[in-house]
Amino acid sequence: MNASDRTPADLLRSALAADPARPMVTFYDDATGERVELSVATFANWVAKTANLLQGDLAAEPGDRLALLLPAHWQSAVWLLACASVGVVADVQGDPAAADLVVSGPDSLDAARACRGERIALALRPLGGRFPQAPEGFADYAVEVPGQGDRFAPFAPVDPDAPALTVGGAGFTGAELVARARADGAALGLGAGSRLLSGRTYDTWDGLSAGLFAPLATGGSVVLCRHLGQLGEDALAQRVESERVTRTV
Repeated sequence: MNASDRTPADLLRSALAADPARPMVTFYDDATGERVELSVATFANWVAKTANLLQGDLAAEPGDRLALLLPAHWQSAVWLLACASVGVVADVQGDPAAADLVVSGPDSLDAARACRGERIALALRPLGGRFPQAPEGFADYAVEVPGQGDRFAPFAPVDPDAPALTVGGAGFTGAELVARARADGAALGLGAGSRLLSGRTYDTWDGLSAGLFAPLATGGSVVLCRHLGQLGEDALAQRVESERVTRTV
């Protein structure tokens, strides 16, 4: 990876330049049997579309706070990088009433209604499917994002020393996030081509790091597993083998 990268968006650009075809996020939901694999190029395309939605239609600006009420999911990873691309602070499981806008999964819609700004809902259905009917007071992400542009350019450069992420009561600037992700990746023995399997949730730094940032910062990829506890030992061993996993957490 590029040693000069200082924001999560920088990390993604470097990954795209290095090898756009390699896997970035392989997602499993072991409650539904869903599997989705996104290459770096496909993941970056989703990030660009989401960042354009965020900056354009939702009129989000650098420093705005977005309450991200989503579980460990490939679309959650997309939103984290989209926020970083715009300069919006991703407040993971943050208070919607204190946020400028909110992004919610289907299980947190009631709490998300406390946000007085823009509200986006994700159905979290296989293949990024939409709600049968958009929840009242929310725009359906799956309806809004496909028409967005495939390339993204921020209206203002993202400041690496500005707040970028809040999780578990701790806040990180973009530069701090990148440095910590690199350190975590090194501690896990990750490097170019590494495949990290993570069953951790996305409501802690450790979960976000293992499930996205550490592999991204070290040239690796993640096998992100939701409801991993529903998978038996033999099935887990088979997944580790089939996905060429080099480390599990």
